[in-house]
Parts: sequence; C-alpha cells; structure tokens
Amino acid sequence: MVKKVRYQNRIELLQGTLDMLIMRTLQWGPQHGYGISRAIRTGSDDALTVETGSLYPALHRMEKQGWVAAEWKLSENRQRAKFYRLTAAGRKHLVNEQSRWDEFVKAVSGVMKPAREQP
Repeated sequence: MVKKVRYQNRIELLQGTLDMLIMRTLQWGPQHGYGISRAIRTGSDDALTVETGSLYPALHRMEKQGWVAAEWKLSENRQRAKFYRLTAAGRKHLVNEQSRWDEFVKAVSGVMKPAREQP
C-alpha cells in the first residue's frame, strides 16, 4: 500500500528537465547510470524516478552532443560500469539550462501566485 501511495506522489518530468538533472548530478563528479538515477531520486525525496529506458537514451544523446564523456571503470561493488562525467561544454550548457529553468519557474510562479489577484 505504501508503494502505491509513493507512485501517486511522483512527478512527471517536463521535457528537457532530465538532461538538466543528469548534468547537475554529474557536476559533483563522475557517476555510473545507477548512481545518477539514485542521486536524482534521493535528491527529490523519492518524488522523481528515472527509469533506465529514459536515462540511458538521454546519456547517449548527451554524449553525442559533447556534454558528457564516458569511460568504463569498476564500481564500488567491483563491477564493471560505464562512468559518465560532465565536459566543459556540458558545464556551459548546464549554466544556460539553469538560467532558463529559473526564468521558467519565475514565469509559472507569476501566473500561479500573482502579486495581486485579477478581479
């Protein structure tokens, strides 16, 4: 029953926000896919869950864009895993995306909580 309630409280990601969340997670250092997914889930207090069917296509797309680079390493469990890191181009893109996100939040907040209510 608890699991069902937790799924009901999850939030659908807006298009484009997954890339920003991945880059934000990688800003703290290289990470494998499971670690990225776990960081997003933990950081959102379980409100956001990234499925592998969304995560890995996003990582591959970001790798093609030059925003992340990947290399095979051993994980903390001594298993071979692909670790992703943010590139200089990725850091620059993240700054731009953060700015656009801030503008989006401000615009939506202006509509949802106007300074004074319309008659």
